Amino acid sequence: MMRQYELVERVQAYNPDVDEDLLNKAYVYAMQKHGSQKRASGDPYFNHPLEVAAILTELKLDDASIAVGLLHDTIEDTDATRAEIDQLFGPEIGAIVDGLTKIERLNLVSREEAQAENLRKLLLAISQDVRVLLVKLADRLHNMRTLQYMPPEKRTRIAQETMDIYAPLAGRMGMQDMRNELEDISFKILQPDHYNAITERLDEMQAEYRETISTISTELSERLATEGISARVKARVKSPYSIFNKIERKSIALEQLSDMIGFRVIVGSVEECYRTVGVVHTKWKVVPNRFKDYISVPKHNDYRSIHTTIVGPGRQRAELQIRTEEMDKIAEYGIAAHALYKDGASADLNRLENESQAYGSLRTTIGHLTAGSSTEDFLEYTKLELFQDQVFCFTPRGRLIALPRGATPIDFAYALHTDIGDTTVGAKINGAILPLVTQLRSGDEVEIIRDQNHLPPSNWIGIAATGKARAAIRRSVRNAANQRAFALGEHVLSMMLEREGVSLDDSEAKALAESLGVTSRRELLMAVGEGKIGSEPLANELARIKGLRKRRRKLELPVADTADGWFALRSTDLFRFRVPGGQKPGPRAKLAMRQLDFHTEVQVSSEGVVPGDRLVGIMQPDMPMLVYPIHSDALNEMHDQDVAWVDVRWHPSSEDKLYATVITMESVNKPGSLAQITSAIAACDANINNLVMRMISPDFHQMIFEIEVRDLAQLTDVLATLKRSPGLSSVQRAGVREAGMISTLEWDGQVERRNDDE
Repeated sequence: MMRQYELVERVQAYNPDVDEDLLNKAYVYAMQKHGSQKRASGDPYFNHPLEVAAILTELKLDDASIAVGLLHDTIEDTDATRAEIDQLFGPEIGAIVDGLTKIERLNLVSREEAQAENLRKLLLAISQDVRVLLVKLADRLHNMRTLQYMPPEKRTRIAQETMDIYAPLAGRMGMQDMRNELEDISFKILQPDHYNAITERLDEMQAEYRETISTISTELSERLATEGISARVKARVKSPYSIFNKIERKSIALEQLSDMIGFRVIVGSVEECYRTVGVVHTKWKVVPNRFKDYISVPKHNDYRSIHTTIVGPGRQRAELQIRTEEMDKIAEYGIAAHALYKDGASADLNRLENESQAYGSLRTTIGHLTAGSSTEDFLEYTKLELFQDQVFCFTPRGRLIALPRGATPIDFAYALHTDIGDTTVGAKINGAILPLVTQLRSGDEVEIIRDQNHLPPSNWIGIAATGKARAAIRRSVRNAANQRAFALGEHVLSMMLEREGVSLDDSEAKALAESLGVTSRRELLMAVGEGKIGSEPLANELARIKGLRKRRRKLELPVADTADGWFALRSTDLFRFRVPGGQKPGPRAKLAMRQLDFHTEVQVSSEGVVPGDRLVGIMQPDMPMLVYPIHSDALNEMHDQDVAWVDVRWHPSSEDKLYATVITMESVNKPGSLAQITSAIAACDANINNLVMRMISPDFHQMIFEIEVRDLAQLTDVLATLKRSPGLSSVQRAGVREAGMISTLEWDGQVERRNDDE
């Protein structure tokens, strides 16, 4: 176990002005608090915070960070409190320790929710002080180094969490050495067979190419020295997990991977970096398409270097990374290389954000992730934002946009602004209009095409690669669905109020909502529109609140087909009567109503009626009741006639029967448009009987489909799905004229398209 003076000496080696009193006090306090606690390995628990502090000294962090490393588990695992830490060590150290403390006693239903909430708290703390992240990564690194003492199930879970969250966080901050070690330990636990195969091959290769490595290093140094460039060359072998990742990404065998050896060429200035490239490319053959300039365009984690791959002695491929000493320091230590907390300086977030693109980008990402994301989405979006390698694209004005690998123009649009993403309808990539599903590549220039009346469809969630885009799409889709449900619910309630000839004031609306289990009129209307509250319970409660007498009779539909396109039905229960326009019924209407009994003969129009449609019965003396759907044109002709109007309701039936109805829409004239429409209809489990098409312009077709559905709810689902489909407009239920066209298969006397069965 490391002694107090040893820890102080480690800090003093890079910070002569070390605050010895602070470190000694933190050392003693943590040792006393952890007391006789033991780790799974059997070692004293205090050994863990000591090792965390030692890792932080390797990163050359300030005194406060080292003290936090000693104290980081005191609030979580001992009886220490935040107030006590603040009093003894100051609020700055107390805030960092608290940011590292997991949320306890949460009433959560799953481990994933607990993980998401703890991660949310950690990220918020990181956005306030980057030292929270540095201590957390050191804590996780030591835990991973001792993970072999944990039970297998817990070992696997922790390794997967490290691979998903903490290794990408280290990479995001440019701490590549720490990321490699976290990934390699996790890889060894999660996929031991692959790990062993790769490490065995690396050991063989190091022995096999030891002389080649020495030769390349010597020749590089000598060649550069002759050109007046003082360079330090060091060879390295890639990490097992990075090799595995490359094998998976390129779908190649381990034996085919030829550039597992890398060389870092450290020179004195940026100018010498580019001179070195010229020397190297003159001396050795270059492998095509392997040159990358991260000095001109740095990575999102502040990494800067020039990469090139050459064919060296013995025809051995070698990757060269050419950089300055400062770039090399940042490549190894990342954000920890920014000397912002040295000499006891407190956190200056503005300075750090300006100096470190990595931290500024991370704070922006955290803002997106923690702004209203649901628990179930948060973990997914965090992994999407932190885990992906990046591509760099440009706007037409030259603005650089960094996106994860696999991103599409949809992600590009949302990276610019949420409003731009929501109104995106197309994109030009390098001047050519390409589909929105096109994956972007580094260097692409992307121009977004917008339509202010457009809303993102729900299937974009599966296309987007960034958490920000997915969250914005899901939010927009949810808002649009809520608006549609509210409008539908408002229409249903308005129709009921109009039918009864009453109105609702605010207090009555609130009472109606509460009686149906919701708190407000808006929630009530949304619940009605979503089908959570049926029209029958709504009508009953409305009648109770307004003191209306129940005057309803129901009509059972349907029974048997008869000739001439009508259905004969038998009536049961009660009807509700209504005379349109509030007019007093004439003598013939009164006579017709007096003839109403339980054996009234009824005939129903066959013009696309489906269960759930609002029906109107028309009665005249000594004639069968004629029942029409509310959208029937025949009702317009009877509006001012002396007939009795009867409100007819569908009787619930368990009979599994399909009903034909007609829908119409306008479609962009392009290949695959018909397949898109038929797939959308099939996805709603509806059947297509027939269709008529006509060209209304060179770019658009009008399409009329006869489909079969079970009820109005399924028809509504079909219409909603088609309205969300790109390239479709004016999607609606067809009128009588269009329905007549589908039945005759003619348009202006000419057959345009026929059923395949004919």
